[in-house]
Amino acid sequence: MVAVSLNGAKQLWPFLVLAFVTGIAGAVGAPPARALSATLVPAELIASAMALRSIAFQAAIVAGPALGGLLFAIRPEAPYIAAGVLFVAGLVCVLAVREPPVERDPAATLGWESLLGGIHFIRRSPMLLGAISLDLFAVLFGGAVGLLPLFAQSILHTGPVGLGVLRSAPAIGAIAAGIWLTRHPLQRHAGRTLLIVVAVFGASMIVFGLSESFALSMVALAVSGFVDMISMNIRGAAVALGTPDALRGRVLAVEMVFISASNELGAFESGVAARLFGAVTSVVAGGVITIGLAAGWLRLFPALAHIDRLEDVRPVSP
Repeated sequence: MVAVSLNGAKQLWPFLVLAFVTGIAGAVGAPPARALSATLVPAELIASAMALRSIAFQAAIVAGPALGGLLFAIRPEAPYIAAGVLFVAGLVCVLAVREPPVERDPAATLGWESLLGGIHFIRRSPMLLGAISLDLFAVLFGGAVGLLPLFAQSILHTGPVGLGVLRSAPAIGAIAAGIWLTRHPLQRHAGRTLLIVVAVFGASMIVFGLSESFALSMVALAVSGFVDMISMNIRGAAVALGTPDALRGRVLAVEMVFISASNELGAFESGVAARLFGAVTSVVAGGVITIGLAAGWLRLFPALAHIDRLEDVRPVSP
């Protein structure tokens, strides 16, 4: 990006190439990065560790664009130089981490069966399958982020600043939930709490879809971010603890595909539904479907609903 900016950024293809390469890097790097938390901290601290990681991520979502805009106003290449410096600093920190010894399967071999090991393990674990698929369908039908520009302009009648506030509202709610979780980790009934917060997420989307008040819409989005953070915390801890060390990277890679698919396909689904039925109907219907999913998962995946203490979650037997 520094090189493209210095050369005037007059062509599209460099951005497409960089986006493609960045996507590959993210796909390769994200699973081991997420698996590292479960390897480095004791089981009873995983939920708090993941909450701290999510706080950092959500804080970056809020602060990053603002700081990037300030740096861009100084010089177009400045934000990319700053990002490069921060990446190097992060690399130094990661290289300083010493992973504890992990038991490895001496019979494991590289091959097609090993590659599909994460998928096979998820299929054998109803708890993992329920947790990962719940996120896929809840975000697929319940997300409304892709329609925020339309709501800001046509329904709430606000400009770019208002749109920026609406986009930041879920992240602000998520930060608040993350801080709360670090001080008050879930002690009991984690599975039922997960289904309840997913239902509340759907309800917040219904309120947002029906709202014609900017303040109410902002509160609804903040609530959606708050409960979504709790949902992510429970699912992340359950998946990490319910997966053996040897398979954790591959299972998290499968989960990341589900998450990426739900975000991208969810935005596409929202756009198509808004075009066919209207933006308000699309968001409200998505919220109703999300509440229905939470109720349905209670019966379809009782192993997920019956999780009590997260630290007691263990991998299923082969």
